This record gives sequence, C-alpha cells and structure tokens, in this order.
Amino acid sequence: MHKKMITITLAACCVAGSATAAGFPERPVRMVAASAAGGGTDIIARLLAHKLTDIWGQQAIVDNRPGGGGVIATDITAKAVPDGYTLLLQSVGISYAPALYKKLPFDVRRDIAAVTIVGSQPFVVAVHPSLPAKSVADLVQLAKAKPGDIRFASGGVSGASHLGSELFRVTAGVNMVHVPYKGTGPGTTALLTGEVQMAIAGVGTILPHAKSGKLRALAVTGAKRSPAAPDLPTVAENGLPGYAFDVWYGVFASSKTPRATLQKINADANTALRDAETAKRFAGAGIDLIGGGLEESNQYLRAEMTKWAKVIREAGITAD
Repeated sequence: MHKKMITITLAACCVAGSATAAGFPERPVRMVAASAAGGGTDIIARLLAHKLTDIWGQQAIVDNRPGGGGVIATDITAKAVPDGYTLLLQSVGISYAPALYKKLPFDVRRDIAAVTIVGSQPFVVAVHPSLPAKSVADLVQLAKAKPGDIRFASGGVSGASHLGSELFRVTAGVNMVHVPYKGTGPGTTALLTGEVQMAIAGVGTILPHAKSGKLRALAVTGAKRSPAAPDLPTVAENGLPGYAFDVWYGVFASSKTPRATLQKINADANTALRDAETAKRFAGAGIDLIGGGLEESNQYLRAEMTKWAKVIREAGITAD
C-alpha cells in the first residue's frame, strides 16, 4: 500500500514538475549580469534577453550587478529562490574565481548549474591615443623602458579583463599598474579619458571607440583573428608570442532549480541562439556562438575550472 502511494505521489510530482516547466515563465525573469552597463557581459546579456523576451512572452530583465570579478552576481544567483526566475549571465570568471579566492560565499561546483554556454570571443588590447604605441611590440617596449608608468584598467579584481591583463603582464615580463573599476563600462570610460593608458576588453566594447579614433586597438587576444575585426592581428602575431586569451560567456542558475525548468530554459536559450537575426547581432559583437545541452554545458564549466586552476597556480595570480 505504502509502495503504491509513493509511486503515485512521485508520478504526480513528475507530472506537476513537467507542467510547471512547460508553462515557464509565467512572470518576468531576472537575468543578473556580472557587469556594469556597457560592459561585454552586459552587451551579451541584453542581446540574449531581447530574444528570450520574444520567445517567452514575458520580459527577461537585465539586472547589472558588477564588482568582485562576478562574485557579487554569482552569489545573488546562488542564494536566489531556485525556481528559474533568477538567472546569471557570467563570463569565464566563474570558472577561475574558486582558484583566485580563498573564501567564496558559494561553491561553484555545489551551488551553480550551467544552463548553456552562449559563446566566446577574444578580447582586444587597446591603448589611449596619447600613448605612443602602434603595436603590441611597442607597448611591451614602452612598459620595459618605464616600469610602473603604464596604468591598465580592468572591470574589477579577478574579472576577465584583469586576468587577461595579468597574463599579458606575466607573459611580457613587464611591470604595469592595475587600476580596477566596478565594471568594464567604467574601466573603458577611464581609458577614453586618459585616466589609464591601456585596457583589455571585449571586441564589442572596444571596436566602436577604435573606429571613431577615440582609442587605438592593437591586437585581439585569441589564438586566431576575429571575424569581427579581421584586420587586427593577434597579440602573438603582433609582438608577444605564446599569449592567447579567449573569453566565454554562459547562462547559469541555482543548482537546486528543478531539472525540468533548467531543461526548458536551456531549450529556449538555444532556440534564441539559432535565430538568424540574433546570431547576426552576436557576430557583430564579436561572439562565436557555442550553445549546447545541460550536460555538455556543465562538462564545459568543469573543464574550464580545472584548466584555470592550473594556470593561476603556475602564474602565481591571487585576488585576496
């Protein structure tokens, strides 16, 4: 009798869970972006949110929560009600935060589930026009000639722009001063005003300013040239062999979110990424789309965590 009741109860729960997921969402969905407005993560969050709003018939609202290299935004998501109505749009930073910080208010492996990996892009090494560097080789030479004179911006300690810049500094063997800001947007503004002389940031963030002549783009950070900026050489081509840094972005949720809901969000996000107009907009922002299922996305996250733990340990980079 008890066995029969348990079976019926479980079946009812499964049906109810499926029905709930099928009707998801029934109200606006909050997408917490680990970036200030105008930053690379913010741009990608808004592109995806725009299409998801169309698919869902409910608003996907971007909530910018910059700072702490994405720790603030990730903590909000980890502690949110696990019902799918709070999602996180975060960069590669979520995979290396555990290796950078001795203490985090969450455990990525335990508390966070990858919903899908949106895509990846190289960053761009950019300088203020007042700096007499026309190439990466020039920049390295200037930094070696005047140790500590060049100040570089980042979107926050341990953020993607910080890690990419530290990797640049270590690879080049130069001494440059890190100036962290609360998000890529404010960091880019500092570069535009000449408050700092250099920054490494997303293609979509840098290129509009480079095209207007307000910044000078030197190279892309990836292992290959970007379709969004085919005339820009890679850092390795342009004077710093051995350097490569790509940034990926993903949608995440609390790991306690019902699997059926995660599957629904995953399916809808992949539908959004397959939309021709949306894909065109992502390409314009320099994003190579990835997508994929739940298992595939979580395997991707775990592999990246393992890779970055090794890189950070060997480079001796810390955030504490």
